[in-house]
Amino acid sequence: MSYSAMHIARTGLDAQDTRMRVISNNLANVNTTGFKRDRANFETLSYQVVTAAGAQSTSETKYATGLNLGTGVKVQGTSRVETQGSMQQTNNSLDLALDGDGMFQVQMPGGTLGYTRAGNFSRSAEGLLVTSEGYQVMPGITVPANATQITVGGDGTVSATVPGQTEATQLGQIQVASFPNPAGLQSVGDNYLTETAASGAANLGVPGEDGRARVRQGMLEASNVNVVQELVDMIETQRAYEVNSKMISATDDMLKYINQNV
Repeated sequence: MSYSAMHIARTGLDAQDTRMRVISNNLANVNTTGFKRDRANFETLSYQVVTAAGAQSTSETKYATGLNLGTGVKVQGTSRVETQGSMQQTNNSLDLALDGDGMFQVQMPGGTLGYTRAGNFSRSAEGLLVTSEGYQVMPGITVPANATQITVGGDGTVSATVPGQTEATQLGQIQVASFPNPAGLQSVGDNYLTETAASGAANLGVPGEDGRARVRQGMLEASNVNVVQELVDMIETQRAYEVNSKMISATDDMLKYINQNV
């Protein structure tokens, strides 16, 4: 029984260590554009059934409750919290934020499609609208080199004014991707997510339609990490780790007592 208690406490240490890692990543990305905080989810390990509820206790009676002994805990997985981050005004015409649900779609190396909430875009040497890493925003939009003013509407319509023209020329339209299960997207780093079997296929559409986010020009979405909440979670995790550590020490003392006195 004592060794079982040690094992259970060890699973608690492992689980709390994993949770602390999740919290650390959240705090590290407190200033990352479009970052969504993660939450660690826990679940119990399998139970050892010593006496099943309803089993015969005597020839005439049955156990009302039974005896079930847990074997510990593990981190079931992490959930991305999709709440909206605050809008930060930059006055940069190529900084775009999504106000609502959805993501920008970009072309990553190897032909893979990536999705991101970070809209700090730039113009490449060829005039294409690209991310900081040079990945092309899809569908592709080419901005003339001599454009004097770039305008992006709430519906994603991109227009530019060039010398010699009084009317702005429409260059294309940014689309927003939505997913049946956005929590199923796979984080791959650099602010990008990729589609998985759990997320379902991307559904591209016009911003502002069918529940999709609208585009806000000259703004960026900040991280949704709440530093105060993360610090509270960090203290709670630390205390839980200490309690599990004390459980191991207490169990070890019990074993020493048995070895020395029995």
